[in-house]
Amino acid sequence: MKVILSQDVKNLGKKGEMVTTSDGYARNFLFPRKLAVEANAQAMTELKNREASQNHKIEVEKAAANEAASKIKGKTVKIIAKAGKNGKLFGSVTAKEIAETVKKQFSIDIDKRKITVDDIKSFGTFPAQAKFYQGITADFFVMVSEN
Repeated sequence: MKVILSQDVKNLGKKGEMVTTSDGYARNFLFPRKLAVEANAQAMTELKNREASQNHKIEVEKAAANEAASKIKGKTVKIIAKAGKNGKLFGSVTAKEIAETVKKQFSIDIDKRKITVDDIKSFGTFPAQAKFYQGITADFFVMVSEN
């Protein structure tokens, strides 16, 4: 009997997969526990619609990530930091500060954990990288200057 799994079932498959099982296993174990539904016409169309909507969502997310990456690629983010004694940077510039500045300057919302940058403990221009989606990254520069 062909069934569509409603939840992950050990040694059988993952949620949303269509698998073939014995009739007794499906009727006596999977159906009473609501772990699966019979693969009839209605269930098959629901499965196809769910997969199509999931694929569409992934395409939309990728398009948004590409657009955001193209906005920031090669650009320079300017950060003004406090200077300590002898003109050295007071503290360091963190990924959180970079993410906030990118949001202000370019209207792009980036999670601070998605920004890769070396420790910035002096004034100057430093390379950085932002990861927007799997395989979609943008390289940009961070320019740190005094007040």
